[in-house]
Amino acid sequence: MAKLKITLVKSPIGAIPKQKATVEALGLRKLNKTVEMPDNAAIRGMIWHVRHLVKVEEV
Repeated sequence: MAKLKITLVKSPIGAIPKQKATVEALGLRKLNKTVEMPDNAAIRGMIWHVRHLVKVEEV
């Protein structure tokens, strides 16, 4: 199964609470932290909501 490498590149401090919660749910707690998640519809939807805060690469 394909994986996505997700990196937090912008602080969620000024973001709305729902976006902060989404970043936290993705496992991103500090700037420039990277996590690997499975490539599925649920994760893609979460990424879409915070696309201005993260960088995504396919692994």
